[in-house]
Amino acid sequence: MARPHAAETLALDFQNLGVESGDVVWMHSSFKSLGLVDGGASAVVGALEEAVGPDGLILMPSFHLVDWDDRPKTWDIEKSPSTVGWITEFFRLMPGTYRSDHCSHSSAARGRGAKEFVADHMKRDGLRSRWDRGRWGYAFGSGSPMYKAYERGGKILMLGVDYNSSTYVHLAECMYRDKYIDKDGEQGAHPIVCRGKAGEYWESVRDINRSKVGGADCRLFPIRDYVDTVFAELERNIDDYVEGYMTLAGERVDEP
Repeated sequence: MARPHAAETLALDFQNLGVESGDVVWMHSSFKSLGLVDGGASAVVGALEEAVGPDGLILMPSFHLVDWDDRPKTWDIEKSPSTVGWITEFFRLMPGTYRSDHCSHSSAARGRGAKEFVADHMKRDGLRSRWDRGRWGYAFGSGSPMYKAYERGGKILMLGVDYNSSTYVHLAECMYRDKYIDKDGEQGAHPIVCRGKAGEYWESVRDINRSKVGGADCRLFPIRDYVDTVFAELERNIDDYVEGYMTLAGERVDEP
């Protein structure tokens, strides 16, 4: 039987992948991809904390991805579970973790400046998207943790997952919608990009860090470079990546 991975070896694995002291890291994760871990999710978070050090910041999605009509009705910043994996739910429940207030695309943060980093998600400013409805702030706007991590030079850590989990493609979609579809200040239709195909393109033009953490195949790369590279490719070849468009009302359409 394989020996469980210890927190100390996972921390070294994160460092070997390229996680550095002081980093802002946004992590998508599959806990089961790690194999056996001595200490479970707590050991994984502790290892990543060791890698980023006391000046680092760890971010994870804490999304509330139930039926859209139910999201505003059932959302509770304290009680609504994260629907995107066991590590993300464990992380958001840890003492000292802070969560942004968004009924659909909330984020959780832990580390230096975490409370302030997630405090402005109710702002209605910056990039708009098909998730911006009612009184809620813009999902990927200037007050969102995901946009702040983009601005701060953060890194995406994909732990045992592929590009179908890469939510940051939505930032490139928002940039494209904002520049090419939005007319006269109105909320235009939102392009839906094939995440896997965008990821294949990204890896064809950039060398990224890849190695194992525990038993998980992992990727690490800069958020801004990824988003800007995908956006530039959408500008050149949108028809090669877009799978359709979504209106503000959630209706799928063929054209913007």
